[in-house]
Amino acid sequence: MAASVFSLLLFVQLSRLFASGIEVKSTICGTDHIAYSNSDSHEVFYLNDIPVDRVLFCKVLQLHYEDHSVLEGYTGADSGFGVSLADFSTGRGRKLLHEPKKDEIPDDNPEGNNNRKLPVSTKVGMAAASGVLLTCVLICPCLYRKKKATDQNVLSKDVNTIDLAGPSEMSARSLHEKVPASPLWVPPTPSRFSTSQSPQLNRIGSVHLSMTQVTKATHNFSPALKIGEGGFGAVYKAQLDSGQVVAIKRAKKEHFENLETKFSSEVELLSKIDHRNLVKLLGYIDKGNERLIITEYAPNGTLKDHLDGQLGKILNFNQRLEIAIDVAHGLTYLHLYAEKQIIHRDVKSSNILLTESMRAKVADFGFAIVGPMDSDRTHISTKVKGTVGYLDPEYMRTYQLTTKSDVYSFGVLLVEILTGRRPVELRRPVEERVTPKWAFQKYNEGQVVELVDPKMEEVVDAEILRKMFALAFQCAAPIRNDRPEMKSVGEQLWAIRADYVKTSRRG
Repeated sequence: MAASVFSLLLFVQLSRLFASGIEVKSTICGTDHIAYSNSDSHEVFYLNDIPVDRVLFCKVLQLHYEDHSVLEGYTGADSGFGVSLADFSTGRGRKLLHEPKKDEIPDDNPEGNNNRKLPVSTKVGMAAASGVLLTCVLICPCLYRKKKATDQNVLSKDVNTIDLAGPSEMSARSLHEKVPASPLWVPPTPSRFSTSQSPQLNRIGSVHLSMTQVTKATHNFSPALKIGEGGFGAVYKAQLDSGQVVAIKRAKKEHFENLETKFSSEVELLSKIDHRNLVKLLGYIDKGNERLIITEYAPNGTLKDHLDGQLGKILNFNQRLEIAIDVAHGLTYLHLYAEKQIIHRDVKSSNILLTESMRAKVADFGFAIVGPMDSDRTHISTKVKGTVGYLDPEYMRTYQLTTKSDVYSFGVLLVEILTGRRPVELRRPVEERVTPKWAFQKYNEGQVVELVDPKMEEVVDAEILRKMFALAFQCAAPIRNDRPEMKSVGEQLWAIRADYVKTSRRG
């Protein structure tokens, strides 16, 4: 619209100018329309139908002269450069035009008369330019307001829609929604582990809750519904209006800024993984001063609770073996079968949840990190994160993280599952305070049976126990190269399970 009005006004002004009897010389040089008129010693210069000064006109003409384009009737003898166009070098390449500097403008009035009269044709050209400028000033604001209103309509949303996306996702989604609908346009697929964009949770089983709904489901975060607490914050059991029971983890407000990375990491990674031995993310809220993670609920608590005897239930050997296999499967998925390799970095008994059927699920991905992206890289360098007692000593010493760090933590966990002791127990005698070290010494002395958790009250074949502890110590080897891969660990546990089933039947 603006271009059409602009062209019409320009045509009217030029038509009046040409109709006044002034002789006009013009030519087309490349993409430029160059025109020149001279009447009663009053010169007027045009570039693409716009009046310009002599200097810019001469510059353009000189550049086109290099391409053998000449304006008939204008020799350029008085071009203001002291040379004629014929003397201009044709060896120079075509350059971009710039506005003439003040010191380049020739002084046509050597006597310094600042009150000189402008020629009539120049006044006409100035009037045309003024008309065009006035038109743009009047039309452009209207077009801008119309465009702004259109953008607002595109970005408007249903106020009844519950949106759990964080601010970063809102900006990214708004950018995509500004693109007009087209059967040929496909929105870009976001990186699966990008930290600059919050994930969409549209998979089966996901929930979309508002803070009002969460407050209602947790009875305003009642202490009676609190089922645990960790570094991130407290965990609450909540029943939704649909009857579904979920776990809601609420960030501690006093550590809000420090937990931002942990929150983003856990949400980002959990939203993209789906395995029966990994806790499933159902939703999250990142709004105002609240950060919540909503996951599936595990009614039998954590493995740590059971090993400590806090729930009044003692795990038998078969259950402990099945739990170990489940954890190995979950870690194998993270290391080998996720779209990008994931290192958990915080494998421990309090991060293993148990379902109603006593199946294990690895939880808490706050310290999880994507492994090396390049195939030729064996590790990533990062600051040490994890839990004392489960931390890989080589990782602590070198700051080099690999999947073998999870293998080390699993080895410590396996010793904990079999002995019922935490990795570090300071109340024990000095020689027994570090559980893996104490267990390894007992193992070398052939006292494997004495290592078994006394609360279990079950007789297990000594050879089965020996194989289990041997695998645990191999995983917890001080040097990472001596540790097996998690896939191999899972396979060995399956073989031990088969042997255990055979011995149980014989007994």
